[in-house]
Order: sequence, then C-alpha cells, then structure tokens
Amino acid sequence: MKQRETFQSRLGFLLLSAGCAIGIGNVWRFPYIVGENGGGAFVLFYVLFLVIMGVPVLSMEFAVGRASRKSPVKAYQELEPKGSKWHLHGYVALLGNYVLMMFYTTVAGWMLYYFYRFLAGKFQGMNAEQVSGAFGEMLATPSINLFWMVLVVVLGILICAQGLQKGVERITKNMMLGLLVLMVVLAIRGVTLEGGVEGLKFYLMPDFEKMKEAGIGNVIVAAMNQSFFTLSLGIGAMAIFGSYLEKRNTLLGEAVNVAILDTFVAFTAGLILFPACFAFGVNPDSGPSLIFITLPNVFIEMPGGRVWGALFFLFMSFAAFSTIIAVFENIIACDMELFNMDRKKSAVVNLALIILLSIPCALGSSVLSDFQPLGPGTVVLDLEDFIVSNILLPLGSLIYLVFCTCKYGWGFSKYQEEANIGKGLKVANWMRWHFTIVVPILILVLFWLGIKKFF
Repeated sequence: MKQRETFQSRLGFLLLSAGCAIGIGNVWRFPYIVGENGGGAFVLFYVLFLVIMGVPVLSMEFAVGRASRKSPVKAYQELEPKGSKWHLHGYVALLGNYVLMMFYTTVAGWMLYYFYRFLAGKFQGMNAEQVSGAFGEMLATPSINLFWMVLVVVLGILICAQGLQKGVERITKNMMLGLLVLMVVLAIRGVTLEGGVEGLKFYLMPDFEKMKEAGIGNVIVAAMNQSFFTLSLGIGAMAIFGSYLEKRNTLLGEAVNVAILDTFVAFTAGLILFPACFAFGVNPDSGPSLIFITLPNVFIEMPGGRVWGALFFLFMSFAAFSTIIAVFENIIACDMELFNMDRKKSAVVNLALIILLSIPCALGSSVLSDFQPLGPGTVVLDLEDFIVSNILLPLGSLIYLVFCTCKYGWGFSKYQEEANIGKGLKVANWMRWHFTIVVPILILVLFWLGIKKFF
C-alpha cells in the first residue's frame, strides 16, 4: 500500500490551511462590515465568535482528516460505525468544492486581469467614469472572462499536479509569505497617506452609537456570520490538510493558529483600504465595487499609483490563488481515491472538468445575462455563491460537528483523543457540552438567518 504524502514542515501546513481560509471575500468583505457595524466593537464580537464557533469546527475537520488518513470523500468510511450513512456527506462535500470553483476561478481571473492592466499602465489618465466603465466592459466581454478563467485553472492544476510537497506546499508557502509581506507594505503606505488617520479612526475606534444605529442584534449576527464563513468550513477543504498532517501537535492549537493568520490578513486589509479611501475622499463601498471601481480611482490619484495598484492586485491574486490551490488539491485527492487513479490523471481530468463547469459563471454577465436565477439583477455567480455560502458550508459544518460529538457518529471521546495527540492546546472535558449543544444551535441560527435574509 502506497504511503500517504505528508507536509514537509509545520509552516507549510499552517500557511496552506490559512491560505485556503483567506479568500477574496475575506479581504473585500471584512473591512466594510467592520466599518458598517461600529468599527472596533464589531471586531471584538468577531473574535469572540471565531473562538467559540469557528475554531472548534475547524479542529473537527482536521481530526476527521488526520484520524482517517483519507480524503473527505472516503474519510467517513474509515471512522463511521458499520452500516451508518455519514459517508454520503463526503460526496456532498466534494460537490461543494466543485461548486465553489465554478465561480471562484472567474473572480480570481478578474484579479489577475486587473494586475496585468495596472502593470501595463492601462489605467493611467482615466477619470472616475472611465474606471467604472472599465469594470462593466470587463464583465460584458466573454473573451476576457474566459481567457483569464482558463489561465487560473491551468496554473492551479499545474501546481497541484506536481504533488503535495513539490507543488502545493512549496508554491503556496512562497505565495503566502509574499502575500503577508505585500500586505504589510501596502498597509504602511495606507496608514502614512495624508488624511489616512481619519480612516483608521473609522475602522478601529469602537463606535457604540454606530453600533446602536445598525442595531446591536444585527452587529452580533454580522460578526457571527463573518467569523464562521471566513474559515471555509463544511466542505472538507480543511479535512484534506488534516489527512496530510503528522501527529506532533494538537489540533485545537493548530486551529487557533490558522484562525489567527486568517484574522491577521482580514484585519490588515482594513489598514490598506480605509486610510486610502478617506485620504482621497471616496466612499468605502462593499464588494466588487470597492475593489474594482473605488480603489483603482484611489490608486490613479496616488503618487506612484501604477505601482501601488499593481502590488494591490498582485496581493489579491495571491489571496485568490491560495484558496484555489487548496480546493483543487482537495478535489484531485478525492478523485484519486474515488476512482483509483494517479495524481497526474486526476489533474488532467479535473483540468477539463473545472474549465467546463466554470464557463456559465464566466459568461454570466454577458452571453447568459438574461438568466437571473435569484431575481432581477442577479447572475450565475450569485446562485453558485448562495448554494455554497448559505447551504453547503453551514449544513456541512453541522454534519462534521454532529459526527464528532454524537455516539451514533465517531463520538466525542474518539474526536477528543485524536485532537489531543501532540503538544499544544487540548480539548478539555468541560468543552463537551459547548461543542454538543451551543455550537450546533449557533450554526442552525446562522443557517436559518442566511436563508431568511435571501428570501
């Protein structure tokens, strides 16, 4: 029997797991939600929910992976009681990875395209209207979306085809270290801009009046939501890294480390975005408009803006690729076990499959713009994002949680035993009631609110 690959270093594991968690949404969503919900006050709630909700579920995904030494699609079969049906979630988790990549590859393509445009000086001399028009033009041009999406898929698959240590770990480690350096440089630039201090105050000072305006309940729900979705839990994207992990360190400790890295990136993104927006008097909108319209306008006005713009979109491309490589690795590993094929063959099959599955999203704002799945103004991307974020992630996390804590699944004592192997933070006996009762209720509330809000 062929021995399972393992990580070359602990740093490789931490950076790869954090890279999977650090996504584009994390970077563009976190700063805006902080500002909208009373600044520093929101951050306190966010950290609280990350500790009581996100970290326990992350440790469980790691535990299922490490104990089974299998990919998410086969892990349950190793650990479940005979005759039970927990393994069916393995197939749903694999499906979730595919659906996530169906839209993520297109958005990552936008980041690379904007990096190229800034590097080539294509934004020089544009006014605000032209910058806004450039984003609309990109969305409406099928060839641009298809070309950059295919390039993203090809690069991601080529890296994964090299293997865990030579490809995935080596490239992601360098990319993540580059991302952290780029963020610090961009944050220093943001903070030192004239007028940037106002942006920092808006971002970091707890504004309880603003919190009251937003509604204390809404702020708490927003913090809960952000802390949960930031770690990409529920589709086995983290379980796969657990399966490559040596037994030197406890899993609760590793989960805390990954959460800290993830939070550092989200937090630092705010230090880049808010001072820049306030220094140049532009509204820090959320989502795509912030990244593709507001910030390019800021960079154009900034001295050396072409360089800062290129660096910013290089950082965004790294954030996107860290997730893509991690999820591709999960998909390739699952298919290797499911269809008994080698890594190269799985990579080739998935190269074709993921390109094919990503085409509807790439054409969603052009050829397929008449298809508005969730009501007027929505596109294919909105539907795919809704399926992953509001259904597969929360329900998948709940299944991992119940599997690890209930006697009809793997059971709390077996999860606790696996999680506590090695040095570091241990899962204590008193945590059992919290993991078994409090966390499932919080996840169900989150699921219900997400569905309710949408409809």
